[in-house]
Amino acid sequence: MQDLLFLLSKVLWALLRPNTLALALAVLGLLLVWRGRRFGRWPLALGIGWYAAVFALPVAALLTLPLENRFPRPATPPAQVTGIIVLGGAVEQRMTEARGIPALNGAAERMTEGVALALRYPEARLVFTGGTAAIDQSGPTEAETARLLFTSLGLPAGRLVLENESRNTHENAVYTHRLLNPQPGETWLLVTSASHMPRSMGVFRAAGWSRIIAWPVNYTTGNDPAYWWDNPFPTKLNHAEWALREWVGLVAYRLMGRTPALFPAP
Repeated sequence: MQDLLFLLSKVLWALLRPNTLALALAVLGLLLVWRGRRFGRWPLALGIGWYAAVFALPVAALLTLPLENRFPRPATPPAQVTGIIVLGGAVEQRMTEARGIPALNGAAERMTEGVALALRYPEARLVFTGGTAAIDQSGPTEAETARLLFTSLGLPAGRLVLENESRNTHENAVYTHRLLNPQPGETWLLVTSASHMPRSMGVFRAAGWSRIIAWPVNYTTGNDPAYWWDNPFPTKLNHAEWALREWVGLVAYRLMGRTPALFPAP
């Protein structure tokens, strides 16, 4: 069942991701109008309307802000930390394999903040959880790239705990819990992108992590409206699509019972 749900989620997202769907609707509508079908104006308007709205309005920021503001960092960092859990999604396995050096994407702060926290808490274990999110599971895992990056930055291999089988956030939480068996009284920090934190915290709570503290990174919005129009159009499209993916993920995970709340809160 897990494999089927994973495959289904990949196929559905590939077909229905907003930017791709809007383009398909616009092209379909244009073809229908060109062939004299008046109803083609509706898919054409929907497709172009999505791009126009993201271009002219702060759609990306308004979709992202509630997600990024849901779990602020603690005002007073904990004095002692058992471990720091870094979620996958920030590394490029194929590029790392092709070039031989760790390759990171736009969520690179997950990795750099993990190292910074490891230096702040020298007794804490640094945990990375991530296999591969691709349908083809034969390639290198994210955990392999994480090991290469962390050790090249000077962290001893003995401090690292690498979980290399998970394919999504639910499996991140479940497999890491199984691997580490956290005990009552232990304090764990969860490092992931701020917009991804609500779903992540809900999933980790459902998996049995009783004391886990959100440590969000990789913010893409600011509360000042002056920042909402700063990004170029392609970046706005990417941010809007990512935010919608998180909202859809929250609903899907709640329906599947993978999170105890629709919109988890501190």
